[in-house]
Amino acid sequence: MEEGHDLERWEGYVDWRNRPALRGFHGGMLAAFFVLVVEILENLAYLANACNLVLYLLKNMNFSPTRSANTVTDFMGTAFLLALLGGFLSDAYYTTYNIFLISSIIEFVGLAILTVQAHLSSVKPLTSASISCGQTSGNKEVMLFVGLYFVALGVGGIKGSLPAHGAEQFDANTQQGRKKRSTFFNYFVFCLSCGALVAVTLVVWIEDSKGFAWVFGISAVTILFSIPIFLAGSHTYKNKTPTGSPLTTIFKVHKTLTGGLEFLHIAITETPIHPSLDCSVTQVEEVKIVIRIFPIFASTFMLNSCLAQLSTFSVQQAATMNTKLESFMIPPASLPIFPILITMILAPIYDHLVIPFARRRKLIAIQSNLIDSSEPLPITFLWVSLQYLFLGSADLFTLAGLLEFFFSEAPASMRSLAMALSWASLAMGYYLSSLLVSIVNRITASLSNQPWLSGRNLNHYQLDRFYWLMCVLSGLNFLQFIFWANQYKYKPVISPSLT
Repeated sequence: MEEGHDLERWEGYVDWRNRPALRGFHGGMLAAFFVLVVEILENLAYLANACNLVLYLLKNMNFSPTRSANTVTDFMGTAFLLALLGGFLSDAYYTTYNIFLISSIIEFVGLAILTVQAHLSSVKPLTSASISCGQTSGNKEVMLFVGLYFVALGVGGIKGSLPAHGAEQFDANTQQGRKKRSTFFNYFVFCLSCGALVAVTLVVWIEDSKGFAWVFGISAVTILFSIPIFLAGSHTYKNKTPTGSPLTTIFKVHKTLTGGLEFLHIAITETPIHPSLDCSVTQVEEVKIVIRIFPIFASTFMLNSCLAQLSTFSVQQAATMNTKLESFMIPPASLPIFPILITMILAPIYDHLVIPFARRRKLIAIQSNLIDSSEPLPITFLWVSLQYLFLGSADLFTLAGLLEFFFSEAPASMRSLAMALSWASLAMGYYLSSLLVSIVNRITASLSNQPWLSGRNLNHYQLDRFYWLMCVLSGLNFLQFIFWANQYKYKPVISPSLT
């Protein structure tokens, strides 16, 4: 009887009360359903802020366009990079269940701080027609960045734990389990898009009508509401037991960086300097998998650097245009609705070439004698929607593939950390965007005394040249991705024998 009872257990998993998780009682689609609902709320709260943040900094905090763009990319980059911390803690010391709950509370605190600052005029600078007048500084700036980076820490923890928590609900040792897990990842991206759809329509409309304080407040309430929904599924979850730091395995095995991956077997054949550094064949194979993953991971940086423009310069561009659509005024921050709808109906359009819009936009500004004017340009903002359509669709479908790829290929002891690489890739893209803006301005200023991304307003920016540079870099990045993809060897699938 005891033996039969043991066979019903999920090996290496416990329930929310730290008791052995049982097959038939824990895991499966019901448990994953709670994760999917929470993802809708989590991404709604995050994207509602991400879409509006560059305009909030520009209008309410009196930041310059360049500083607003770099602040947003640094914030979003940090949030996604901290997913590595969330994944590491989930694998090593805590469960994905606990990390999500802790991270949600941290994000709520950050959003509460931002809500207070947006609501009270005493803790934000006076708005002015002159950007330099009343720019945020001192305690007001400290309050802004404390709130932002509390949110970043919370978002990072959630991104590093929630997708892995959902994926762990399925049996990776059976074909049916792997098929359901693949379905989960597709639905995860769909639910991510559902939250984004509400964020860029209803929440952006509320911001346009009521102000930024309402956006931060709605986000705070949303992330707070996600906690009891997540807890409601506690009795269905199976939580992977932490197995210690995955970095310890890498440290023990990784002794040299030459001679291909076969050199790692030295870690088995050689006698270590200390017994604690002794390695098994399994550990060596796990490290080889991790090393193979990294070139694929690095290949996504450039795509995400291009995507960073959708949260910065593209929003600022749309804000300078005619945003009327028939009798409706469309908020610029609602532009992400285009890739979201495309993703949700699973019909992205990739067979058209996007004509670089920025050059056309500037030409119209000159012809209309509006180069130094703050009046909307006589051109529809829908031209910018093409950027969102193609880059946004590429982002969402790439994310689904990366999440499943990293989870499937990573060793069991590193799955949460490996899945966090999907979000860390976004972080590196945002940081690369900030770096490129700084480098481009420095080089072009030295060559022509006029930086491409600087001027009295956005009409003076050389965005067309900057976008062409991003296009060339993306082409080179695609070539190196093809090289590493052809070199990659997938981990063999080990199915249990049928007896």
